[in-house]
Amino acid sequence: MTRVALVQLASPDEETQEERILRAERTMLEHPGVDFFVLPELWSAGYFSFDRYEQLAEPLDGPTVQMCRRVARELGAHVHVGSVIERDAEGRLHNTAVLVDDRGRIAQVYRKIHVFGYQSLESRLLTPGTTLGVVDSPLGALGSTTCYDLRFPGLWQQLSVRGAETVIVPAAWPAARREHWRVLTQARAIEHQVWIVAVNSCGPQRGVELGGYSRVVDPSGRVIAECGAEEQVLVVDVDAERVAEVRAEFPVIADRLQDYAGISAENGAEPGVRP
Repeated sequence: MTRVALVQLASPDEETQEERILRAERTMLEHPGVDFFVLPELWSAGYFSFDRYEQLAEPLDGPTVQMCRRVARELGAHVHVGSVIERDAEGRLHNTAVLVDDRGRIAQVYRKIHVFGYQSLESRLLTPGTTLGVVDSPLGALGSTTCYDLRFPGLWQQLSVRGAETVIVPAAWPAARREHWRVLTQARAIEHQVWIVAVNSCGPQRGVELGGYSRVVDPSGRVIAECGAEEQVLVVDVDAERVAEVRAEFPVIADRLQDYAGISAENGAEPGVRP
């Protein structure tokens, strides 16, 4: 069993980035014995702080990731940073998820591929990522996606083909679409028979109410734990071996085709019949 902590945070407008990083650090340090911490999307900057993205951007060795490295080393735990506004070597900005291992080393970097444009400036300000990897972890073969990525099954198919057994989903998902959050996290777990550890932001931010309800979904689609709408640290035991059990019992992955694009578009209609 791996003890996982879902760190559901708010990012209030009146709080500085520095204050929030310190608060998150204290929160995690209050939970010794946890093996794996997961934080939300862009929690240290605040997702909706579009006018400050340039100011709040940081390199991969910036203050948010450095704090998570300290916590990882002190507690001997993996820390999924959620995501940060990363400024890369060319000056481009990305929504970047980072996994830190239990020795404080960066074990995985994922730059959000589907940047969001609906009632959001993310797609104007940030450059989409172009890589999708899977790494070994205490939760088995692990992949990362971020928030809006939940809506794109083709991306998830690639994670599954590449061997993912657990997928981390940091998010800043609004309360107005909370039911979509619930349906999609369960659907992706069922489709790919993976653990989903989905950690959302909560509370008001720049006039938008974030949805909370961070959750853990098992490979059969059962929600085994879920937060409410407020700030919370929810600790859950996750059995990585459950993936193999579910896939052996109900072999969806084994039955799935690897390439559906090659299936003919022929519809079988009689000559002269028009749709």
